Amino acid sequence: MPIYLQGEKVVLRDIRPEDIDVIYMWKYEAQDREHLNWNGPYKPLDPLTKEEHRSLPRHQESLGLVGTDAPRTELILEIDGQLRGSVGRYWVSEETNWCEIGIVIYDSRYWSNGYGSEAFQMWIDYLFTHMDTVRLGIGTWSGNERMIKLAARCGMQEEARVRKARIVRGEYYDAIKMGMLKEEWEALQSRQDLRNK
Repeated sequence: MPIYLQGEKVVLRDIRPEDIDVIYMWKYEAQDREHLNWNGPYKPLDPLTKEEHRSLPRHQESLGLVGTDAPRTELILEIDGQLRGSVGRYWVSEETNWCEIGIVIYDSRYWSNGYGSEAFQMWIDYLFTHMDTVRLGIGTWSGNERMIKLAARCGMQEEARVRKARIVRGEYYDAIKMGMLKEEWEALQSRQDLRNK
């Protein structure tokens, strides 16, 4: 079954084959490359051809899930009908069903006005609804204040900080772990529902 989640400002939807070339453009060809300073990798990208980029395992995995009932590993983030970013997840531990999640908005014109917050909340809600997991989290570096603030706005708490454990572009930063439990997310949604009545 196709995934298409409509918010007030953003849409999260399944990836399409043509999206892979648009992602390539944002990563390798677009003049606006500011997202690479925040959402990783935190070192120069290895150069890939379009064909190599199309055949990356993560793209093939995402395309392979389209049309199934399996929880998605990635969704495309659309703003104004255009691909502007993506949300994703990866396993920290399949045994405990522990995922870390992320978001990237390639187009820096959309880094404010609530686009990221809405998309990240929609992604959290989708994953807690469609996966048998008790926790979702993020891992980042202390210099990535945007991601830390976004996670906090969505209800995540700082759970761990390891001093000078991440090297970003040759400098040391603290490694930050933030997360939330499913029960905390559900309580937050209940409070919001009550305020909206």
